[in-house]
Amino acid sequence: MVMDIKIPSSLKVEHEELHTELVSLTKAPGRVGEAARNVAALLHPHFVKEEEYALPPLGLLVGIAQGTVTPAMQPVLVMTDRLKRELPEMLAEHRVVVTALEKLAEAAKAEKHAEAERFAGKLRVHAETEEQVLYPAAILVGEYVKARLG
Repeated sequence: MVMDIKIPSSLKVEHEELHTELVSLTKAPGRVGEAARNVAALLHPHFVKEEEYALPPLGLLVGIAQGTVTPAMQPVLVMTDRLKRELPEMLAEHRVVVTALEKLAEAAKAEKHAEAERFAGKLRVHAETEEQVLYPAAILVGEYVKARLG
């Protein structure tokens, strides 16, 4: 039996909310809309990768913390090995997105668009959380499963 490895619902909801807010900002006039469209263009392919292989391993954390590791978890290793391999690229993408977010924040400040300024800060913190917590935790899930399954 192969386990269905899914992104934790809380992370899925957070990604959907960020996407929805960004889409709304892309419709803004002026520099804010232009900067938001640039962020969206950079962020979309990155979100696709995250949802494909960086975030699903985190769906196993609760079971692992409860002491459950089964051979059905083996497919997670493909995801976590890919994340380890592509981590430098993922982090480089974050740097490019953060630079675009800084431009969005500058435009938002200039155009007195508080919502866009708040969003830029929120997405920057989200990227830091991924780098400092989520990506390392996903990699550890794979290492733990690998060690337990031999």
